[in-house]
Amino acid sequence: MSVKVILSVEALEPRLSGIGRYSWELAQRIGAAPEVDGVRFYRNGDWISDPSRLLVPDGIPRRHKVHRWLRNRTKAVRRLRDRVIAQGHLFHGPNYFLPEIGEGGVVTVHDLSVFHYPETHPAERLRYFEREFAASMARTAHIITDSATTRAEVINFLSLAPERVTAIPLAASPAFTLREAAQIQPALERYALVPQGYALCVSTVEPRKRIPQLLQAWAGLPSSVRARWPLMVTGGAGWLSDDIQALMDRGAREGWVRYLGFVPEEDLPLLYAGAALFVYPSVYEGFGLPPVEAMASGVPTVVANASCLPEVTGGAAMLVEPEDIDDFARRLEQALVDEEWRTSARDAGLAIAGGYSWDRCARETVALYGRVAGR
Repeated sequence: MSVKVILSVEALEPRLSGIGRYSWELAQRIGAAPEVDGVRFYRNGDWISDPSRLLVPDGIPRRHKVHRWLRNRTKAVRRLRDRVIAQGHLFHGPNYFLPEIGEGGVVTVHDLSVFHYPETHPAERLRYFEREFAASMARTAHIITDSATTRAEVINFLSLAPERVTAIPLAASPAFTLREAAQIQPALERYALVPQGYALCVSTVEPRKRIPQLLQAWAGLPSSVRARWPLMVTGGAGWLSDDIQALMDRGAREGWVRYLGFVPEEDLPLLYAGAALFVYPSVYEGFGLPPVEAMASGVPTVVANASCLPEVTGGAAMLVEPEDIDDFARRLEQALVDEEWRTSARDAGLAIAGGYSWDRCARETVALYGRVAGR
């Protein structure tokens, strides 16, 4: 059967987060599926005709101000309009929540970090989850997770029947691929880097990502190893990141770490492809997209032996315990200098990453829409 779909796109913005990337990849693909009879895009009460405009600065729609005495009437009219438009559509909220007009739809729960690690989230986000998450789950006919690990966690946490939750894996963009040194050299020069001359961590800088432990372990490497492969950290500054930034500043003064912050989207695949090693010590993820991007780029990868990361990396990555700083440092040195392991990890990583694709993600998501609509 064919299904009409509404996809919520509130996560789309010029600097895409992991959820933003997921939303964008679905937005580009689901409308082309033969089982889908049209897609509309919704963002916080607005209907979006062209979601690609949300990816450019100043592309986010802004509502006109209304006088206070009109505001309640305007909201009521908008809610009625939205319900009329939504009739006959299946609503997909790819970012944890379903609005009232999405009753009976699908929602993607990427992880439960807001409940397990509330100290790593801003108070405003915690309050929003307290207000809205339970209501969204009550409206939801089916939940998507990014991994089997998270699926089992969601089933247990929400006391759901297993048939109400489906794991559909994410993927790396085709931009993340093997590249010759000559292809990436010009971009790396802008960062004063050379191919195979640095290690990389792409992560929001916040406590559960275990960046402090990574910095402490890197500081424990032999000075010759640190000098040959300084650590590059790129990503946004998250919650409670001031102390982490102070650690990076100290390492930067000693010459073995640099914080690049956000880099342009077109540069990120080139930074991956030029790295000698990728490290991702986060102890809690719903999928862990950066390690898959690294493996797709042919980069040997080290991840924490935690949450879904062993599942997602499929045996291709070296597993470490970030809290054991001394052992973490030993494993990092091995990952940098053991050529036999590096060759094996590179080949295995390419094979594992190649099993994921955004086309597959969209295809399995559309198939789920059909099953939910059929019920």
